[in-house]
Amino acid sequence: MAIEQQSSPPPPPPQWVVDLNSPPPSRQKNSSVPDPPGFVSSKPTSGKQKSQPVQRKVPTQEETDTLKLKKAWEIALAPAKQIPMNAIMMYMSGNSLQIFSIMMVFMLFKNPIQGLMNTNLAFTKFETDGTRGKLIGVKIMYILMQWLLLGLGVWKVNAMGLLPTTRSDWLAWEKERVPLEQAYFAF
Repeated sequence: MAIEQQSSPPPPPPQWVVDLNSPPPSRQKNSSVPDPPGFVSSKPTSGKQKSQPVQRKVPTQEETDTLKLKKAWEIALAPAKQIPMNAIMMYMSGNSLQIFSIMMVFMLFKNPIQGLMNTNLAFTKFETDGTRGKLIGVKIMYILMQWLLLGLGVWKVNAMGLLPTTRSDWLAWEKERVPLEQAYFAF
């Protein structure tokens, strides 16, 4: 008693699939309306008017070095763009000891330290014979920006009261004062 299923042909695809797979019909060019700048017509051209593909000029080594140096400066100044954002975030997080402010301070120390340790790695892709001498100034600026971010972290830790900067923070190592005189009440 097996029921045999008749196989019917699959339904035709929807109209949008047909429209998507078939290119639109070519339109006759109206000579009164010029093509927009940069538009390349896809209709076939005659033998006389065959356009050659535009060949891109190969950049010289000097142009490549200049471009690499510009990109290196962008990377070197990227931490400077983080300073205002981090300063506002540190100011808004408050000075109390909460998990949010502690994690933000942790990230404020972690990222610059990682950046300082990976300074040479960050600039290896820009290093060529022509840019090697110029990259020293870029690396110095990158290190300076990372130190500014670390300084922001130190400021925040001090504002939270975690840096031992007052005399009362060092009372365990203070010696008790020996008085030179003692005053007693006479009754």
